[in-house]
Amino acid sequence: MKVILDVMGGDNAPAALVRGALLAREEQHVDIIMVGLGEKILRAVRDEGLPDLPKGIEIAHASQVIEMHENPAAAVREKIDSSVVVGLTMLAEGQGDAFVSAGSTGALLTAATLIVKRIRGIRRAALAPVLPTAKGGALLIDCGANIECAPEYLLQFALMGSCYVRRALGVESPRVGLLNIGAEATKGDDLHRAAHALLRRADDGGRIRFVGNVEARDVAFGAADVVVSDGFSGNILLKTMEGVGLFFVDRMKAMFKARARTKLAALLVKDGLRDFRRILDYTEHGGAPFVGVAAPVIKAHGSSDARAVASAIRQAANFASSRVIEDIVEHIEQLKVTDA
Repeated sequence: MKVILDVMGGDNAPAALVRGALLAREEQHVDIIMVGLGEKILRAVRDEGLPDLPKGIEIAHASQVIEMHENPAAAVREKIDSSVVVGLTMLAEGQGDAFVSAGSTGALLTAATLIVKRIRGIRRAALAPVLPTAKGGALLIDCGANIECAPEYLLQFALMGSCYVRRALGVESPRVGLLNIGAEATKGDDLHRAAHALLRRADDGGRIRFVGNVEARDVAFGAADVVVSDGFSGNILLKTMEGVGLFFVDRMKAMFKARARTKLAALLVKDGLRDFRRILDYTEHGGAPFVGVAAPVIKAHGSSDARAVASAIRQAANFASSRVIEDIVEHIEQLKVTDA
């Protein structure tokens, strides 16, 4: 297994990305190609106390970097020797099994769509993070790649999300819910009512397990394994859950530090607090896959530290080995035949 890593993307590049690659190699024994400015990469390796690259890690030089503030389409078109473009070109040519970047989401999606291409028959690729829930986790698809959607997009998101959760997360019969403002089939705007009808039809045909509309408040309680959404609504749900999680962690820390008795109580529930924090910690979960692209592409968090990068590399390797894409191809072909 070989993962291509853009070490120039993200807030902490290249040091944290290089450190994450070294950590992933040590823990996971996956081969890694670090793409970026060669001299800076070697300097970061030496800063970790290593005179040379460890076995299983190599460098692919790219002379340009796409910055977060740049227009994604223009940057991808003009910076053909950027770490994102070079790395995704290597992926498209079969020089690696998966690609990871903590850089610009827009540039990554644009370059992946233009260079690696979408799976044949897929209308839009979707960004799909795993949200923590009371039942383990739920795949949110989409969370920002597609602000405006057609009902057919949401149907394809449901199919792709089901394939990913079944193959990569090991849920045999994933429950699909449509993010909406109420549980009734008549709730929502024209998009959501039409999407509900398509999803119900797909459920009747045995292609997905549709459990109906899911309200945002029920997502954290595990109402569905796959939460289907347009990118606008999905991004709001994602950011709200992140913010609420951080708020609770902050308030709990303040509460336990308030006085001697609460500090003693904190010691008694230390293990539980650590588990709770781990559930909410993005560094434990890696990144979000771009589902629908013809090869595995993972978007890591922009502020990823070494642990988060290593987790994203692990997720990318799992994505590549789980045959998610082959499963999507099979089910999309079934969809095209059935809905023709």
